[in-house]
Amino acid sequence: MRRIGLLGCGNVGEIIARKQEGFIIVALYDTAYARAQAVEEMCGAQAYESFDEFLAQDLDIVVEAASVSAVQTHAEAILLAGKDMVILSVGALTDEPFRDHLKACAEKNGKRIYIPSGAITGLDNLKVCQIAEVSKVMLRTTKNPRSLGIEADKPMLLFKGTARDCIRRYPKNINVAVAIELASGHEVEVELWADPGTDRNTHELIVEGEFGDITIRVSNRPSPENPATSYLAALSILTLLRNLDNPIQIGT
Repeated sequence: MRRIGLLGCGNVGEIIARKQEGFIIVALYDTAYARAQAVEEMCGAQAYESFDEFLAQDLDIVVEAASVSAVQTHAEAILLAGKDMVILSVGALTDEPFRDHLKACAEKNGKRIYIPSGAITGLDNLKVCQIAEVSKVMLRTTKNPRSLGIEADKPMLLFKGTARDCIRRYPKNINVAVAIELASGHEVEVELWADPGTDRNTHELIVEGEFGDITIRVSNRPSPENPATSYLAALSILTLLRNLDNPIQIGT
C-alpha cells in the first residue's frame, strides 16, 4: 500500500484519516502540533513537531490538506525529497512562476503532483478545452456568509473578476476556480456570492466552446465540523489515493 504523509491535520485531514483504505497514513504534520496529535490518536500514525523530521520518513506521497501558504512553503522540499504530492490548496498555483518551478522540480526528480477534483466535478472532460476553441469559462460560487466570515441579510455579490484577482481577497475560496483553469487551460471568470438563505456550498460552471455548451451545478454539503469545507473535497482526495494503482484509469 502507498505510504502517506499528511500535511495538515484539520477537518479534511481528519476525514482522510478516518476513512483511509487502500493506503496507510504513517506520518502527520501540522503547524498546530496538538491537531497532529489528535489525528495520531485517531489513526495511529506518528505526529511530528518538526517538518524536516516528518519529511524524512519513508513516504510515497505527501497529501497537503492545509493551506495555500503550506504549499508555498513546503512543496519544493517535498518534491526534492523524492516524494509525490497531492495538492488540495491549488490556489497556490495561480502564481505561474511558482507553478512552473514545481513542475520542473517534479520532472527533475521523476515525481508527480496530483490535483484532486475537490469541490467540483467534470474536470476530466474540461481538458478538451486545451485543444478546442473556447469562448467562455465562468464559475459562480455561492456560500453562506458564515463560511466566508461575514454577516449578510440578503444575497450579495462579493467579487466579480478573474481567479487570479479573487485569490488576493478570498484565498480560502478560490481552489475550485484554479483547478478549472488548470484543467481547461483558460482563464476563469469568477463570481463569488454570499447568500444567508443557503446551507450549501454551490458551484455553477458554464463553458462555451466549439464542442457545444457545458453547464455543471454542484451543491455541496459542508463538512459538519467545518462549514467552510465541502465534504466532497475531502472525498475527492480519498478517491484519488484509492485509485492511483488501479490498472484501469477513467477520465484521465
